[in-house]
Amino acid sequence: MLAAPLLEVAEEASGIGALGIDLQSFLVYLLNFAVLAVILYFFAYKRILGVLDARSANIKGSLEAADKVRLDAQEQQAQMQRTLDEGRQEGQKVLQDAREAAERYREQQQTQARAQAEEMLERARNEIQSERDAAIEQVRAQFAGLAVTAAERIIRRSLDENTHRDLIDEVLAEGETMQGRG
Repeated sequence: MLAAPLLEVAEEASGIGALGIDLQSFLVYLLNFAVLAVILYFFAYKRILGVLDARSANIKGSLEAADKVRLDAQEQQAQMQRTLDEGRQEGQKVLQDAREAAERYREQQQTQARAQAEEMLERARNEIQSERDAAIEQVRAQFAGLAVTAAERIIRRSLDENTHRDLIDEVLAEGETMQGRG
């Protein structure tokens, strides 16, 4: 009798017993785990894998959608940049066209102003020439009248030199008075 408990103590002292694990309890726990694993495999494993696969597919779809949205956003941003660039170029072209039109208009106005000034100068010259010609004609007419008057007086009077000078001075004085009036 004494030998049996010593044998148990020796078994416990070496191997699994030394670790503090009871072999019978360990085998029961192992059998329980295997039964639980088989039950879970047949009843819950496929459902759990389905849920995990669905979640994985959902995440994958979300990532693909996010990539697509990112690519669309980049494409839209590039399109907006192209549109902005085209708008800037068009604005620069319109501005350049406006500058050129303003320059052409300014040159046209200057040319027109020069032409008008030349025309006015020519008219003024013509008017001056006409007035000069009219004044010369008037002086000629007056001088002719004075000459005729002087000749009449000379003929009426005697032709001595003093009388002749007095007569010319008198006619010239009358001519100056006539010019002052006219």
